[in-house]
Amino acid sequence: MNSYTYDKIDIGHVESFKVELTTEKLRLFSEITGDCNPLHNDEAFSRKRGYPCVISHGMLTASFLSTLAGVYLPGQNDLVHEVSIRLVKPVLIGNGLDPSIQDRVALTVTGKVVDKQDIFRRIIVKVTITNDSEGGEPVLRGVMKIGVAV
Repeated sequence: MNSYTYDKIDIGHVESFKVELTTEKLRLFSEITGDCNPLHNDEAFSRKRGYPCVISHGMLTASFLSTLAGVYLPGQNDLVHEVSIRLVKPVLIGNGLDPSIQDRVALTVTGKVVDKQDIFRRIIVKVTITNDSEGGEPVLRGVMKIGVAV
C-alpha cells in the first residue's frame, strides 16, 4: 500500500494496477448490493436484450476506483471527495457458451494526477479502466477529486 503525502505527489504522477472480474465476483456483488438485475446473471436474458452474455455491473467496475485511491494514489492518506465517471463500454463476462467471450476478464485501472489544489490539499486524478481481454478498450473514464491527509 502506498502512503504518498500531498507534497510528494506531482502533476503527471501515474499509478495503475490490474484486476480480474469473474462470474463469481458478479454473483458476490449482486449479493452484497441486492442488484439482481438478470443482465448480470442470466445469459439467456442478456442475449434477448442484445448482449452476447451477461455484463458486469457498472458500479462493480467503478468500485475499483476506491482501490486506486485507497491503495495506490495516494494510498492510505486518501479521502475521496468526488467521483465523476462515464461507463463507455460494457464488460462482457461469458460462461463458456461463446468461446470468444471469457468467464474471466482482465482490467487495468489507471489514475493520472492532472491538477493539485493546494488550498484544499486535494489532487485531481483522471481515471481510466481498460479491458485487457478486449485489446485494452476503455470501459470507464472519469475524474476523481481526492483529499490527501498529512
